[in-house]
Amino acid sequence: MSTTPTLLLYDTMSGSKRPLEPIEPGHIGLYLCGPTVYDLSHVGHARSAICADTVVRFLREQGLRVTFVRNVTDIDDKIIKRAQVEGISAGEVAAKYTAAYHEDLDSLGCLRPDVEPRVTGTIPEIVALIETLIARGLAYESGGDVYFRVAAFSTYGALSKRSLDDMQAGARVEVSELKENPLDFALWKAAKPGEPAWPSPWGPGRPGWHIECSAMSKVHLGETFDLHAGGRDLIFPHHENEIAQSQGACGHGTFARHWMHNGFVDFAGEKMSKSLGNFFTIREVTALYPPEAVRWFLIGVHYRSGLNFDVEVPCPACARPLDTEAQQGSACPECGAALDRDRLRAHIRFPGLEEADERVAYVYDTLARSPRSGRV
Repeated sequence: MSTTPTLLLYDTMSGSKRPLEPIEPGHIGLYLCGPTVYDLSHVGHARSAICADTVVRFLREQGLRVTFVRNVTDIDDKIIKRAQVEGISAGEVAAKYTAAYHEDLDSLGCLRPDVEPRVTGTIPEIVALIETLIARGLAYESGGDVYFRVAAFSTYGALSKRSLDDMQAGARVEVSELKENPLDFALWKAAKPGEPAWPSPWGPGRPGWHIECSAMSKVHLGETFDLHAGGRDLIFPHHENEIAQSQGACGHGTFARHWMHNGFVDFAGEKMSKSLGNFFTIREVTALYPPEAVRWFLIGVHYRSGLNFDVEVPCPACARPLDTEAQQGSACPECGAALDRDRLRAHIRFPGLEEADERVAYVYDTLARSPRSGRV
């Protein structure tokens, strides 16, 4: 008879540690929000993937069967824009960067998910989910778009601990006559000339970002599943919107039984992200340091804590450490050597990764000297 070990997990929804109590004894269904594949993945993406990978490995080590689902968003505004820049189709962009994502995570020792659904392969299910929301009065069509009616979902904001009144007061009103309310968010976007589109009851178009995960998790894990993971930046609006869509469509109050969110990777005091431009790709970092050291570094603090990615930038010619102001200049203030972004990034040092590399080497050396190794 299968039994489930008693495991405590901090749950974002309740704000406290709770026993991980699976729906099916001995089995955990875990969903992780995966990448939008329009570029190479950065270290922040690696942390989210490694945190989930560590949990999956631990649960399996405890004797649990885990169904690990991680999606790929393979159609999005950013993918379309990158396709225009690279002169290839959106599908080719998605395929190119999905393959790169797999290669990068493989190098970091991450297990592949049991299921990896893609948005373009889930369009019928997404359309059906939107139709259900419209029928329940939680969504409406407007000019070929479909929007979720936030005010009709009474518990909106429960995950992020935000009140609807506060969100209304602070809303950045978009100039759009299509929305009933500035807080309403898109479930379906009407097609624009030259963009990929799929047929729907509201005309050709493509899904909004949030509805995708609601549909994919439902297909592969059911209306209610055990554990939803992702970065802390996804709590609002993405995960908040997932809850509203999923619970609104199924008509009951539980989407994910537990929520697990990892902290940010900070660089120069800010969250590492492509939009800020202050990120380092997984490939840049693993070209300088062993992937095991990167993995050790990223799980070296509690998964919910922020992680500071220390960086030292020496002059490529004289090795003098350059402060932020000097890095922005065209020449080294010490030796006058020309500075450019590519040269600086090629000589960057990451002290935290150097320490992690030493710790990994120490572990291997200790194992090699253990009695079981035959060496002392």
